[in-house]
Amino acid sequence: MNREYLSWYSQRLHRDMEMLVFGHAGAKVLVFPTREGRFFEYEQLGLVASLAEKLQAGHLQLYCIEGLAADSLYGFHRHPADRIRRHAALEDYILNEVLPLMAAKNSHCCTIVHGCSLGAFQAASLVFRHPHLFRKLVAFSGRYDLTMKVEAFGDLFEGYYDDSVYYHTPTHFLPGLGADWRLDRLREIDIVLTIGDADPFLDNNRYLSRLLGEKNIRHQLHVWDGRAHRAGAWRKMAALYI
Repeated sequence: MNREYLSWYSQRLHRDMEMLVFGHAGAKVLVFPTREGRFFEYEQLGLVASLAEKLQAGHLQLYCIEGLAADSLYGFHRHPADRIRRHAALEDYILNEVLPLMAAKNSHCCTIVHGCSLGAFQAASLVFRHPHLFRKLVAFSGRYDLTMKVEAFGDLFEGYYDDSVYYHTPTHFLPGLGADWRLDRLREIDIVLTIGDADPFLDNNRYLSRLLGEKNIRHQLHVWDGRAHRAGAWRKMAALYI
């Protein structure tokens, strides 16, 4: 299986950024890590191995990037306004540096966005804001409203709220979409959400599913038994849904 390490200095983020690419052809999969994960996490957790057959056959090609959670959404040393700005800067980096690189390396027409845990939020926020660029979203164990409080998970913005928080939070801006080009594009892509029936974000996933249904956006919500917020479940999910 092809495995390639890439690194370059991002003028948008003002830092070095790293990436691992797996596979040689097929649909391109942009992979976000979890909150504490790095660009190599997907491989370390065995998720690359769970997709080995598809990668070797040229059906998929993975692009595993940095999520920068400690420098953005979970960067509590920063003011909440700075955190969401940093998250927006990461999005700008993906749109203007990562996606062009992926297109240059692989001309396949299908781009999938995928993530687990916080990576699922980052993947969903990106796709719902820019659905014209993607064909599929695969999100495992996500919380799609970082202002909500559930179990030990608090409001990441500590009560702060502005337009940027609103427009980067899927369950906040989706209800307001009316005659909008995003709705037409969202209705054309595949959306797969997974969650465990004992996971803390189950209700939030069901709420997102209800919002999508109300907007006639085709999607799948798969509820797994027990607490599925773990690598063992994600490996099985990846083999089934990507």
